[in-house]
Amino acid sequence: MADVTDPDRHARAEQVLGTTGVAHRPVTAAEATAANLAWWDADADDYHDEHGAFLGDAEFVWCPEGLSEADARLLGDVSGADVLEVGCGAASCARWLTGRGARAVACDLSAGMLRHAREGNRRTGLAPALVQADAEHLPFASGAYDVACSAFGAVPFVASVETLFREVARVLRPGGRWVFAVTHPMRWIFPDDPGPAGLTVTQPYFDRTPYAEVDADGAATYVEYHRTLGDYVRALRAAGLRLDDLIEPEWPSGHTRVWGQWSPLRGRLFPGTAIFCCTRSP
Repeated sequence: MADVTDPDRHARAEQVLGTTGVAHRPVTAAEATAANLAWWDADADDYHDEHGAFLGDAEFVWCPEGLSEADARLLGDVSGADVLEVGCGAASCARWLTGRGARAVACDLSAGMLRHAREGNRRTGLAPALVQADAEHLPFASGAYDVACSAFGAVPFVASVETLFREVARVLRPGGRWVFAVTHPMRWIFPDDPGPAGLTVTQPYFDRTPYAEVDADGAATYVEYHRTLGDYVRALRAAGLRLDDLIEPEWPSGHTRVWGQWSPLRGRLFPGTAIFCCTRSP
């Protein structure tokens, strides 16, 4: 969602897309896909300018709390493995995986984000394959990958997480790993604000109505969906994916970075990120 503490943060994208307000209403898959494709294309440069240094050119950072895959090793040994990054953005995670010997493929809906991914490949000499794709319709063969991962990519932005999980399960080999990070579902109940105003509950946890930003005609220019923890667990199980662990990173001592609604103030009180570690059933 928008960073309410910095009204100019998304000004360029909002101006390009004609965003005029916020709506809390149902959004179809087609409208969400079109809105988020346009949004991330329009916001890609500003997003990279603001967060690129923190994410690194070839680092794997799971979340705003700064948990790295180098430390967490949630994916296991990726050397020689076929790995798919879903919703890769600038593909820094895929480049980190490539540097560890993985055969990495990175996909994203946004051509703007993939432009930054290509530039990162050129800068580092690490070149995972880059594919423009909708996460609900992955253009890959069944059983093609040993591991799939997503660090805040795609999962919150698709209309059907059930469809996305089925697609991930399809492209994984039996016993393959699926690990993804999303905003912790309990954050939905609080305003999207890193300051004191973000400590007061205003939104029902059980309201699954998506958050949408809209233009003057009411058409969505940005869409983000809410699922409860139980919704994620049930969708994973239905797709044939076993939940092995749920990581809720604690706010690190001395970590002062504010990223959107993540901040030391909120981070010391309740989790901001949930990382689901799953295995495809044999």
